[in-house]
Amino acid sequence: MGTIFNGSLCSVLPSPRRSLEGISFFRGSNLRNLDSSSRKNSGIRCKISEGGPVEQGSRNNREVEDYNTVMKRMMRNPYEYHHDLGMNYTIINDSLIVGSQPQKPKDIDHLKEAENVAYILCLQQDKDIEYWGINFQDILNRCKELGIHHMRRPARDFDPDSLRSQLPKAVSSLEWAISEGKGRVYVHCTAGLGRAPAVAISYLFWFCDMDLNTAYNTVTSKRPCGPNKRAIRGATYDLAKNDPWKEPFESLPEHAFGGIADWERKLIRDRVRGLGGT
Repeated sequence: MGTIFNGSLCSVLPSPRRSLEGISFFRGSNLRNLDSSSRKNSGIRCKISEGGPVEQGSRNNREVEDYNTVMKRMMRNPYEYHHDLGMNYTIINDSLIVGSQPQKPKDIDHLKEAENVAYILCLQQDKDIEYWGINFQDILNRCKELGIHHMRRPARDFDPDSLRSQLPKAVSSLEWAISEGKGRVYVHCTAGLGRAPAVAISYLFWFCDMDLNTAYNTVTSKRPCGPNKRAIRGATYDLAKNDPWKEPFESLPEHAFGGIADWERKLIRDRVRGLGGT
């Protein structure tokens, strides 16, 4: 299952309903509402503030419902974002964590102390942060105080074309941070269900000798989510091909660029590193 810490661990969040059914919490060593199978498979950690979940009404319920409605329609999956439960995240490997947006400076404290996070990569646009009422300057200030290197590679939410264009730069930042080896990298968007896992999958695909399906399954088996696979294939196509007369990506079959040759992988790595990840 993973670590139990001074907050909570929660089970997966993919409920198509607006209730909190299916989400369970750990406090200390007390386990509630999880059978043995759920305990074995749970991988999502929820950091609850000391006063409990984010105050009810801190975000208008209609705004939360509207966000989840748009997310399910645009991403074509059943997953929801429960802002009131606080930051949630999943450890993908020893170097990489994927999660939702930090909401308070205490979330940054937690990432540093509990998970040895040394870098944060934010995929949100300014309007995303403003929508949820996050004091972003407080987040940045706390990162600076704790020596956490904060990076931004904004991509438009629910927009596969924006994601496709930003993936190389985002992966460049992620690859640089991991190669520095000073601590884990926390990659987040708003909900941690689209843009952030897409960056993690692209990194595994391009830099860890996996094909796209293996990389995709590696992330989604640990963190139930639905990042846009076509955007990842499109970014791979953009990086791997030199020929100006190449066939347009849109005319290629669905499986195209789900795997790459060794020379293409080397070219992709060189081009991504050349973007200057910091």
